[in-house]
Amino acid sequence: MGRLVAIDYGLKRTGLAVTDPMKIIASPLETIPTEQLIGWINKYVQSEDVEGIILGMPTKLDQSDTHTTVPVKKLYEKLQNLFPNLTISLEDERFTSKLAMRTMIAGGMKKKDRRNKANVDKISATIILQSYMERSGL
Repeated sequence: MGRLVAIDYGLKRTGLAVTDPMKIIASPLETIPTEQLIGWINKYVQSEDVEGIILGMPTKLDQSDTHTTVPVKKLYEKLQNLFPNLTISLEDERFTSKLAMRTMIAGGMKKKDRRNKANVDKISATIILQSYMERSGL
């Protein structure tokens, strides 16, 4: 059984989350500069048993594109080509940033730490991953 990795893609930063090998728990992993994403995934896939990658798909409430929809679609195609043996899936990411902020507040995170966008990004990736797991019955 392999892990699932979730990506909350941003033009500057990208949040990452991962499951345990049995796919029971989704946990925040880290936030990296977006230009390092492909190299990071490549290295991670080589060092860990990864079964699939879940990519947050940004759309507006009316299903129209956001400013990051096209880059995410390009990344989706690139990941499919680079990792043909992995399942690459898209997951709705609407409201994940707001949910991440609520999660940080409910968890008692200090205001200073909540202002750190890197924390929001990796928690958003965790929410994307949890949503995928629930929808998929994992």
